[in-house]
Amino acid sequence: MTSIESTEFVKFCSAVRERLSDPHLDLATIRDIVETVHTAAKEPEGVTYAEVDAGGVEALWCVPTDCEPRAVLLHNHMGGSVVASMHSDRKPAAHIAKAAGMRSLVINYRRSPEHKFPAQTEDVERAYDWLLGQGYQPENIAVVGHSFGGTLAVNLALSLRDRGAALPGAILSISPWCDLTLSCKSIDTHADVDMVLTRAMLELFRSCWLDGTGVHWSDPRVNLLRADLRGLPPIAVFYGTDELLADEAVQFALRARAAGNNQYLQSVQHGQHSFIMGAGRVPEVGDAIAEMGKWLRRKLLLRAAP
Repeated sequence: MTSIESTEFVKFCSAVRERLSDPHLDLATIRDIVETVHTAAKEPEGVTYAEVDAGGVEALWCVPTDCEPRAVLLHNHMGGSVVASMHSDRKPAAHIAKAAGMRSLVINYRRSPEHKFPAQTEDVERAYDWLLGQGYQPENIAVVGHSFGGTLAVNLALSLRDRGAALPGAILSISPWCDLTLSCKSIDTHADVDMVLTRAMLELFRSCWLDGTGVHWSDPRVNLLRADLRGLPPIAVFYGTDELLADEAVQFALRARAAGNNQYLQSVQHGQHSFIMGAGRVPEVGDAIAEMGKWLRRKLLLRAAP
């Protein structure tokens, strides 16, 4: 049975989407509205924050009390490359870090349309290289992200593999945007239950990111359903059953498994797109984040956090 808190979270998402539906809004106003979504999450106890320059990339440390010092999460925020920031993702990132018992570096990658592809993927790589320079071993780094950030998490591993660099120990991809052709059925069949995304919104994000770059929507560098997924670290995919991107999340996970990867797929019943924004308030989200923490500890070979 769906919790009352989950129902309230859906109403919250619907209200935000209603505010964004005004066709006369400029990009600055849209970004300001999206920044307010952090209020859906509750501040986790026992986590401190500090801003840092991660190799030229603005970033934010989320540091749980008594966390494992050898391991780290590299967290990529949502927003289709256009909206949201490390600040709007701070609380859900901290909840995941606390569940995993390790610190998280939330990066503020450059946004489009001011900075188009491949600026975002370059920033993730720079932050990853910075973590290596700080002494973290690749096998003790997990790349995390949701929505567009979930795509960036996988893209980092693909890029590192292709250039023969050391791979991270694990990938946690939440509500990933895998198919920029927007051809998966759930984009239409879930239009009445996903209160976060719309097809028009995805088309806008796609346009801001790729228009003028010469990169097609089906290019394997941006489309995970067309990418060669062989030789990647263990991958966990979490998604909400009510989100527009549900079908492509499942297809990506199955393709990752077929490519020979260690893969884990988990759904959140009646979960919205980027459901982790309800962290600390929605029981179903709390359960999913607890499972993410267990998976991350197993894959990075750490003992369970006290």
